[in-house]
Amino acid sequence: MRMSDIVGYLDLSVYPQVALVLFLGVFAAVVWRATSRSRRAEFEAIARIPLVDEPARRDERRCE
Repeated sequence: MRMSDIVGYLDLSVYPQVALVLFLGVFAAVVWRATSRSRRAEFEAIARIPLVDEPARRDERRCE
């Protein structure tokens, strides 16, 4: 039996459906994590980072 015979008998229509279900699951998990109330304080702190006037904490000599 050749490889083309094996691939010819496969029902490939199930792969896009599985990919869609996986994508929707990951998308829902990301949306849920981003909108959960338990992480709101962390996201607010991260959102203020560009507005902070303090210098960067890394070694300034390495930047030169």
